[in-house]
Amino acid sequence: MPERDTLIETRALTKRYPGVVALNAVDFDLKAGEVHVLFGENGAGKSTLISMLAGATPPTSGTIRVEGAEVAFQSVADARARGISAVFQEFSLVPTMTVAENIFLGDEPKRGPFTDRRGMVRRARDLFAELEFDIDPTMMVALLSRAQQQMVEIAKAFHADVSILILDEPTASLTDREVEHLFKVVARMKARGVGVIYISHRIQEFERIADRITVLRDGAKIGTVAMAETTEAQLIEMMAGRAISEIYPQIAAAPGDPLLEVRGLKAWGVKGVDFEVRPGEVLGIAGLVGSGKSRCFRALMGLLPVQGGTVALRGADVTGAPTRKIMDAGIYYLPPDRKNEGLQLAFTARDNLAQGIMIGKETRFGLLPWKEMYAEADAVAEQVELPPAYRDRLVAQLSGGNQQKTLFGRGLGKDYDVYILDEPTVGVDMGARAAIYRLVQRLAEAGKAVVVISSDLPEAMNLAHRLLVFSHGRITAELPKAEISEAAVLAHFFEG
Repeated sequence: MPERDTLIETRALTKRYPGVVALNAVDFDLKAGEVHVLFGENGAGKSTLISMLAGATPPTSGTIRVEGAEVAFQSVADARARGISAVFQEFSLVPTMTVAENIFLGDEPKRGPFTDRRGMVRRARDLFAELEFDIDPTMMVALLSRAQQQMVEIAKAFHADVSILILDEPTASLTDREVEHLFKVVARMKARGVGVIYISHRIQEFERIADRITVLRDGAKIGTVAMAETTEAQLIEMMAGRAISEIYPQIAAAPGDPLLEVRGLKAWGVKGVDFEVRPGEVLGIAGLVGSGKSRCFRALMGLLPVQGGTVALRGADVTGAPTRKIMDAGIYYLPPDRKNEGLQLAFTARDNLAQGIMIGKETRFGLLPWKEMYAEADAVAEQVELPPAYRDRLVAQLSGGNQQKTLFGRGLGKDYDVYILDEPTVGVDMGARAAIYRLVQRLAEAGKAVVVISSDLPEAMNLAHRLLVFSHGRITAELPKAEISEAAVLAHFFEG
């Protein structure tokens, strides 16, 4: 593209904090009508870069140019005045206001001296219709799901007169259908000449949406490549500094007799499934969002009502038993939503790990041996590769990867026989993923039964010794290791 098509560019952009260089002399540019992906592990500098481009953080040194003119943003409002709008991971919505009020906050339509509330709702409806998002503009934001709040944030950004749009993990809370809608909207924005800076850990999205990709590592730029001229394996090697073969371990399989047997299991969205889980192997579970793959195992764990069928652990019937009883019998379930279902965000990582240890630790007088438990928690922290510097931090202050390691560690506080891992690497970078995959390897090779439920198809395929494919609430295929391929799995995604 000619230089005049450059919307925004940086030269030697640097951000220093006491003792830390968060971004080191990074050159970056965005062209009109392109999607430029920023890719890297947590702590690579992606968020630091976009916070400076969006006016939220001033650089320590270096320059930012918008359409050729050097700028020095004093605030987010400054950046918005130059056509830059950002949707960050942490939402900026006011929960006690309606959807429409949030979208037009600070830019309310007027009828004379008064706010035109009907007009505001009407314009919000038109905006959601364009985006193909099913949201009621009169709803209070506090009553929306996280996915719906994500859609409101996106709509808020699109409402502005935008020429540069920054999307930070925009699909993390969206269903596959909602992702499709978002991609269509991004395509329309590109056609209008809008430039999009896109951050995601979902590397499988890049082929569909990216024109160019800039890879950051440890605050430095590793390189910029055209999506059409690179591969997933090359991107992972640039990001992690090691080949993809070093990310997914080769897990030895020594499967024993079935430990967990499920027959005709029915629950909401699950239409009668049969399968077995064996010790010494990894059972992969794949399927689209809404396929029933997660609901099946939530019902098995007593988190959803069982409507029919049986679940037997070592021959003993545990169908519909309370979750605590199922865990006491030897099954651990790692939930997909670590913040709402898995972790105590206001506690330290060490306290969270200790919670996985404390059951059955009470003394004769009902007291807990905290010194002993913290020593065991530190041993678990070593297993999950959680650095000592992070163990006394509040979990809410940790990166997604270290939060996920902490959640994983809670399951290592006791000796379980079956580990059901529901989206075990959601929202974490490749470095943390590699550490979690090593844990999966150690569990399986120690003779544990490991179930990996994942919407990330390469993850499910590379870890599994056997793979079950779910579609429309049913199991549509069971593939042994030798038959697992992307084509084979995708062929069964829409059956049932």
